[in-house]
Amino acid sequence: MSGLPDTFDLEQCARFLRDLGAAAEPILPIAEAALALASFERPRVGLARYRRHLAAIARDVGRHPGAAGAPDERVRALNEVILLKHGYSGDELTYDDLQNANLMRVVDRRKGLPVALGILYLHAARAQGWDSVGLAFPGHFLIRVGDGPERLIVDPFHGGTVCDAARLRDLLKATAGPAIDLAPEHYAPVADRDVLLRLQNNLKSRLIQGGRHEHALRVTETMLMLAPDLTELWREAGLLHARLGNIRAATGALEQFIARAPDGTARHQAAALLQQLKTTLN
Repeated sequence: MSGLPDTFDLEQCARFLRDLGAAAEPILPIAEAALALASFERPRVGLARYRRHLAAIARDVGRHPGAAGAPDERVRALNEVILLKHGYSGDELTYDDLQNANLMRVVDRRKGLPVALGILYLHAARAQGWDSVGLAFPGHFLIRVGDGPERLIVDPFHGGTVCDAARLRDLLKATAGPAIDLAPEHYAPVADRDVLLRLQNNLKSRLIQGGRHEHALRVTETMLMLAPDLTELWREAGLLHARLGNIRAATGALEQFIARAPDGTARHQAAALLQQLKTTLN
């Protein structure tokens, strides 16, 4: 696998992400991958100081007295190093700021979205050899530290709070609606690829909402580097290319979607659009 460069090399970052996309492993170098994704938003900024900062966080957590303790002491180590010593917090005032989903800018500003802060926690925990994963909680990213009966669910965005069942129910109803009941799938572990896609999806959805389709397409293409077999991304890329008038690229992406998609309404609509686009090329 190609490594992540310290100096400006966007093509090497792309190769790094494509290598990760080809890997079948559920655990990835998640913070390095997030930096590579961030580099596409800030292509002239070197990564060396960000990598040093990530290493410092991991080192400081390892030196914390709680690092040798039980899971609750390990969570305390993560919180006191990341939130107190290094000054990170969830950005509640400007939550939708695109900088909150870019790990470089999260490091610069010391604040970000739940998933961005969660990536810092996962990076620091795994550097100590601790079991830690992102969870499939809807609307608000959470992590789990530890395994077995002592494992803890942590909310990095809200001060590193350890979430019991009542807290999870309150969060779920706040993000998904009062009719939703807490179920095991809401705190099931997810692969790192899904965590990174969740990070990028925060960017993509906000850009589409703001009508910034060219930028949204660039983000979608980084997502395809990580997940080239994710069918829906090909459809989204095709629709964005079509909206931007990139007809050949749109037809190529839609063909990829149709080849992967099960029979259904979305596939039929994509096939109809594909035929319409092809007539403009003749």
